[in-house]
Amino acid sequence: MSNYSIKNLEEYFQLYRKSVREPENFWEEIAEEHFFWRKRWTNVMQWDFSKPEVKWFEGAKLNITENCLDRHLPARGDKTAIIFEPNDPGEEAQHISYNELHARVCQFANVLKSQGVSKGDRVCIYLPMIPELAIAVLACARIGAIHSVVFAGFSSQALAARINDCDCKLVITADGSFRGAKTLNLKEIVDQGLESCKGVKTVLVVKRTGGEIRMKDGRDQWIEPLLDKASEDCKAEIMDAEDPLFILYTSGSTGKPKGMVHSSAGYMVFTAYTFKNIFRYRENDIYWCTADIGWITGHSYIVYGPLANGATTVIFEGVPTYPDYGRFWEVVAKHKVNQFYTAPTAIRALAKESLDFVDKYDLSSIKVLGTVGEPINEEAWHWYNNNIGKNNSPIVDTWWQTETGGIMISPIPYVTPTIPTYATLPYIGIQPALMDEKGKEIKGNQVEGRLCIKFPWPAMARTIWGDHQRYYDTYFSAFKNMYFTGDGAMRNAVGYYRITGRVDDVIIVSGHNLGTAPIEDAINEHQSVSESAIVGYPHDIKGNALYGFVILKHGGERRDRENLKKEINEQISEHIGPIAKLDKIQFVPGLPKTRSGKIMRRILRKIAAKDTSNLGDISTLLNPEVVEAIIKDAQ
Repeated sequence: MSNYSIKNLEEYFQLYRKSVREPENFWEEIAEEHFFWRKRWTNVMQWDFSKPEVKWFEGAKLNITENCLDRHLPARGDKTAIIFEPNDPGEEAQHISYNELHARVCQFANVLKSQGVSKGDRVCIYLPMIPELAIAVLACARIGAIHSVVFAGFSSQALAARINDCDCKLVITADGSFRGAKTLNLKEIVDQGLESCKGVKTVLVVKRTGGEIRMKDGRDQWIEPLLDKASEDCKAEIMDAEDPLFILYTSGSTGKPKGMVHSSAGYMVFTAYTFKNIFRYRENDIYWCTADIGWITGHSYIVYGPLANGATTVIFEGVPTYPDYGRFWEVVAKHKVNQFYTAPTAIRALAKESLDFVDKYDLSSIKVLGTVGEPINEEAWHWYNNNIGKNNSPIVDTWWQTETGGIMISPIPYVTPTIPTYATLPYIGIQPALMDEKGKEIKGNQVEGRLCIKFPWPAMARTIWGDHQRYYDTYFSAFKNMYFTGDGAMRNAVGYYRITGRVDDVIIVSGHNLGTAPIEDAINEHQSVSESAIVGYPHDIKGNALYGFVILKHGGERRDRENLKKEINEQISEHIGPIAKLDKIQFVPGLPKTRSGKIMRRILRKIAAKDTSNLGDISTLLNPEVVEAIIKDAQ
């Protein structure tokens, strides 16, 4: 079974070579040895990127929940599957065993069936980060319903668009949610959204906050009484390998969000295999990913990947700053967390604060640190390494996407030597290529180009729900027989990859292609700067010039602004060259971000170009009020 657990760099290269030369044999061995199948496949894989059509483990029959739950019960039934850490540190954490999780998933699945949900139906889940969110996801998978989780911070408009796009027949929500010091009325948001959703017949409501809500007769039901009556036994629906498991929406740079469809078998095999190695998970470890299950990170690395490995996974309801900036570290110390996976945005926010918030907690249990969501800048990497990992716990800087289903490029801890800002080497089976603008592959090292993947992997999304043409146009039309990630990357002398940002974040200034990520890294290393974002704006002579939006650290705002601007440009000049200097620098209180922490550069580009008449729907941003403040200050 050594090919499932990678021990050293030599073994990584051996397995990588095998996975590229004999992909069918390689993935067949992984699938055969480590998972429970109701029926074996007749064909490991079939693919044609020109259509694009990809199938893995064709003809196989399975149910992913039997792999995440049932098969663990004989040996791990009493082991904790989920630790639920509530928003309020005063509320007791819950430890849910595999036996209990199995029983609760079956009850929930039986409730769904009693409400007329069957195989292939779409169910929208709009819940806070409470155990019922993971249970609802698994209950859908248990009966073959397709879950579509919508992050419970999206507006009613965004929720309605997603419900209508995939024609959900049932919505699962809660009366409300606790988020830091706030209590939000989720049910009210659902009620508003459903005014324009004719297909939803039933809303099941979980009681979390106990707040006053309106229940609509004939549509809305509290779920607790239904669960109390439901049996703890629910036979798993036998699914085909390529049956859809879930739809997850990702924002398009233009137009409506894209409903990425992930299948059952390939997704299961890949998320489980990546989880095991990239987090170096060992029996009895406690693993914590701080993401929300509303994002792909939560699907793959809070629910499916960990549970398929029989792991203990933490579900955290709160935020990193409540009741103070030490909350993450308090939770790590309390549960003796061994693997900790979070976003660079969170690391930068906590790095701005006093180290007293870190130093009072015992973080010695940590073995592996991870980052996800965007490339991590060097200063944040060092802060994380020095203060959280104590220079003793490798950082896995993971690159992947909603569309890829699982981690694609990442160090393997204690195996891959790391370099700050580099995602390092492709994971087993992943074949990246750097392409030039003419569609030719750029060979060799010390090169930069557009990042594509030239061979399918098991967890890749199969289509966009209801719009296969858009799937082709978005990912397969730019480069022949390649999946185009939309990202730029560089490959250094030893073949390590560094993601340089979205290709639409590559700005051509005076004929030079400038990626925003390295410029932002240079700015963020300035002692007074907390975070920055660079966009291009039209310039008469250069074609485009660079506009920097910069957040200052506490104390930085007292500095002379003109001097600061000079120092920032000197720093850029030093790190990248005078060509990358900023023509305009605006100091801002914050940056407009999506709920998953991505900076909405589209909005910043419009502000820089003085075109703020139509910014689109900003209600789904984490901080819509920041947009007004930036516009006002820019004038």
